[in-house]
Amino acid sequence: MTAPASPAGPRAVRSEDFRLGAVIITMGNRPAELNALIESVVNQQGPAVELAVVGQGVPLPPLPAGVRSVELAENVGIPGGRNVGIELFGPNGRDVDAVLFLDDDGLLPGTDSARLLREAFTADPGLGIVSFRIADPETGVTQRRHVPRLRASDPLRSSRVTTFLGGASAVRCTVFEQAGQLPAEFFYAHEETDLAWRALDAGWAIDYRADVVLHHPTTSPARHASFFHNVARNRVWLARRNLPALFVPLYLGTWFLLTLARRPSPEALKAWWGGFLAGWREPCGARRPMRWRTVWRLTRLGRPPLI
Repeated sequence: MTAPASPAGPRAVRSEDFRLGAVIITMGNRPAELNALIESVVNQQGPAVELAVVGQGVPLPPLPAGVRSVELAENVGIPGGRNVGIELFGPNGRDVDAVLFLDDDGLLPGTDSARLLREAFTADPGLGIVSFRIADPETGVTQRRHVPRLRASDPLRSSRVTTFLGGASAVRCTVFEQAGQLPAEFFYAHEETDLAWRALDAGWAIDYRADVVLHHPTTSPARHASFFHNVARNRVWLARRNLPALFVPLYLGTWFLLTLARRPSPEALKAWWGGFLAGWREPCGARRPMRWRTVWRLTRLGRPPLI
């Protein structure tokens, strides 16, 4: 498969000339953590990383000079908020070459993350997305769910992958132009995989980089009240939007059985089932099934679109 064209065109781009922007969305309830994250971005080596902060229906605290910002009238969800942040850098982020997505309670512990990202993107013009390693700031442990591949026992091993971590990632802006932005209707859950599949279908590569680290406290995804409903609904939407018709029942059947095998509580299973039905009843956006060569590419990368 031919790699997509570099955003800079045919000429080589020096890593120091590769422009980075960072999008942070916040609910306004972590002002100290937000300030610490911003400081960790400002302290990165090399050219300054441009910053954009999106308030999800909340007023923003005072921000450093030069930070682009917007206060939305309501919480539009994680993917919707990140899309707003992308646009703060111009249409599809064109003022920069790649956009970092960072959780507002995260922190870049090293000052070399931006340099490593610039070097990665300029060394590989076909690299579209980089997923960082998330580590607990107290223990240094990386949760298995934060390694975006099936063989996740060694979080210190970097590799090509088929999805990425939404709050600890960097996306080349040309990906947005060719594959679209995050699916705002998802609100929360699986929006990264939706974009990842579209990026892979457009010919881009995704890397998990263990050396680019974001500190983030260990948490459970089920802390979100709508977790089980959204996970199920968006899983159906993911399949309906992106998979060849033959794979839709196979993919969803596999996840249905896996959910039952995990023996969720009756309350969780009720919410999950409601979301699963909603995924079929509610509109999911445009359907653009991936090419069969993308199915094969996912399979070769160790994650066929069945699980």
